[in-house]
Amino acid sequence: MKYRNAAHILPDELLREIQRYTEGEAIYIPKREEKRKWGEGSGARRYYEERNEKIRDGYRKGKSIDDLAESYNLSVDSIRRIVYRK
Repeated sequence: MKYRNAAHILPDELLREIQRYTEGEAIYIPKREEKRKWGEGSGARRYYEERNEKIRDGYRKGKSIDDLAESYNLSVDSIRRIVYRK
């Protein structure tokens, strides 16, 4: 990360206000955009939500937890967590 001198980029009034809180220290100013949730950029979140909905649907239609675990290559405990989650 490249450091820039605040005196070169901030208005004098804003610089003096910041100096009231911290002076001579390096501070990080985050970007304005909100951080995305896990998997939103890659599509993984959507993939797992759809997969889990299919698992819940299969369970509602009578498939056993053991059958679902084998079909989706997941542990029985993982299938239970998905099925019983509200």
